[in-house]
Amino acid sequence: MMSRRYNKKTKTLGPQAARLVTTLYDQNRAIFRLKDIEKILDVDGVNARNFARKLVGRGVVTRLKPGLFILVPFELGKEEEYTGNPLVLAREMVNGGDYYLSHSTAMEMHGMATQPQLVIHVATPQKAHSIHVMGTEFRFIPCKREWFFGLTHHWVTKQEKVTVSDLERTMIDGLRQPGHCGGISEVAKGIWMRRDAVRTGRLIECALKIDVGAVIRRLGYIMELYEIGAQEDRNILQDHLTDTYVRFDPVLPQEGKYLRKWRLQLNVSADELLSVVRT
Repeated sequence: MMSRRYNKKTKTLGPQAARLVTTLYDQNRAIFRLKDIEKILDVDGVNARNFARKLVGRGVVTRLKPGLFILVPFELGKEEEYTGNPLVLAREMVNGGDYYLSHSTAMEMHGMATQPQLVIHVATPQKAHSIHVMGTEFRFIPCKREWFFGLTHHWVTKQEKVTVSDLERTMIDGLRQPGHCGGISEVAKGIWMRRDAVRTGRLIECALKIDVGAVIRRLGYIMELYEIGAQEDRNILQDHLTDTYVRFDPVLPQEGKYLRKWRLQLNVSADELLSVVRT
């Protein structure tokens, strides 16, 4: 994901710029911060900012957001704007804090999505606003620290890895917040697509650990509708139901019949969900 702007400027490196670029490449750190300039070149904050501004102007680096930059590979010639891999950039956006790639981003990584995703979803306990970088939106979703489980690593390149929710946790996050996944129908479709790979016991364990009634209801209904797992598995979920009814899709209006077995208001029809199976 990169945008291009060509001009006739030649990218030249003075001694300091060459030292900075060489050191960053040696450290395998194409994405860097102002503090890295200060440390490598032994300069103060003001000089680091001025130096970064010159590098951006010469097309040697791209400014991703205030204080965050990426080296533009020399093999790209006169290109001046470059973002690198958006998944790695998402990791760097949290500045070393807790995070994991989640929702529709994780669904795509696990083969649960049928459409390309235009938003990178990042779950984090940090407070952060969405950021747009050259046409890509990075959306940060608040997540309790005690909900940081069910995570795995994904190697983006031979040198770079990111943290992402595992398959079962991705399904649970989708059932909890389907609005970040294109709606409950997209989540159900993703579950159907990976039904043979999912660990049923692990899926139920994740749902009970999150301990959100709406998630337990939606999961039980989908597992029953798609015949995922055994009846004993679904009984475990039923044992944790209360008398309260919730909408199957929280994004859609409050309409449709009530299903007592799972305490759900079915504002998405079973036929629509089963149509996934038939296609």
